Amino acid sequence: MKIRTLAYLGPEKTFSHLMARKRYGSAYELVPIPGIYEVFEYVRKHRDAAGIVPIENSSGGTIYETIDCLVEPRKALHIREELSLNVRLALLGREGRSIRRLYSHFAPMQHCDAWIRKTLPRVERRETDSTAIAAEKAAADEHGAALGMKQASRQYKLDVLEFPVQADVPNVTQFICIGHKSAPLPRSSKTSMLVTLHNRPGALCEFLEVFRDCKVNLTRLLSRPLIGRPKSYIFFIDVEGTPAQSRVHRALTLAEGIAESMRIIGVYPVRKPYVS
Repeated sequence: MKIRTLAYLGPEKTFSHLMARKRYGSAYELVPIPGIYEVFEYVRKHRDAAGIVPIENSSGGTIYETIDCLVEPRKALHIREELSLNVRLALLGREGRSIRRLYSHFAPMQHCDAWIRKTLPRVERRETDSTAIAAEKAAADEHGAALGMKQASRQYKLDVLEFPVQADVPNVTQFICIGHKSAPLPRSSKTSMLVTLHNRPGALCEFLEVFRDCKVNLTRLLSRPLIGRPKSYIFFIDVEGTPAQSRVHRALTLAEGIAESMRIIGVYPVRKPYVS
């Protein structure tokens, strides 16, 4: 089915919103959604929808809410694309006002930790669900400031006090586009899967050796607990390549014979990074 709407982690002026606009422009109707779980729910309920959610930040690490939504078995969704954004942060506030409270999402806070300690050593940090909400809260706080998108300054009537903040340290956020199962897009180069293993010594080692022997590179390996099965885990795994390649196909076939269960949740392209 043709995609008509694209849900993203909102509100407007978040980096997810910027990523959606940079990648898809006006091709789809963009729908802001207040949370990652809610983005997944929206896409599950609309067959003609896709969604963009962050999955990893180079400073803040893995965004586990996204992983947990991917491993949920109920009406599973698939990964359509991997996108990335070289994030440049701005300090937004009011010229001439002292800053007592700094608002932002946890990832910018963590990325800019050293800069905050040096530049704003006595500031009170307040985490928000998004950088857009941070700008909104800073706009309502006489002594507030926010770390977020430079473009948010106009909407929330804030001054750009510094840009870019801590530009010497790379700050890349990876996103995934999720949707209902479809044929792999052209130029697909990555495969994601969910795996459970038999609870016995060496099971994970035996599973991983298959990819080593077939010379297939694993780029992500995460474990999450299985609800209702204590001390049991499901693994979220990314590999370079697709089942259309003989060595990847062989590795996946052998791995499936070792695993308790294995389900591919995406064969998709990895797009070149965008810049904010």
